[in-house]
Amino acid sequence: MAKKKQAEISQETQEEALQIAKKTQKPGQTKEQTRLIAQGIQKGIAEYKKAAKSKQRQADKARKRQQKAQPQVETSESAPATQKKPKNSALLPWTLLIISWLGFAAYLFTQL
Repeated sequence: MAKKKQAEISQETQEEALQIAKKTQKPGQTKEQTRLIAQGIQKGIAEYKKAAKSKQRQADKARKRQQKAQPQVETSESAPATQKKPKNSALLPWTLLIISWLGFAAYLFTQL
């Protein structure tokens, strides 16, 4: 089981943890103590990466849910709008035509 955990930690992470441990090394500290500190730092980095991946997964799931919900809302809103538009646009020219003919007829009757 310990071999699995070591295999999960990348070489870059191990090197980074060792560098950090060496930078914080105190005088009189043995190599074994530095190695143990480096292992603790590795575990911390692994936990941080695991938490970051989990947060990223949750954010992706939320974004996908939002994207799935958004097109449904748009289609349900756009369908009634497209149905209303032709009625309004079809009524307007006919109304204007009738009003103009009535006005023309009124003009002709007033000229007689």
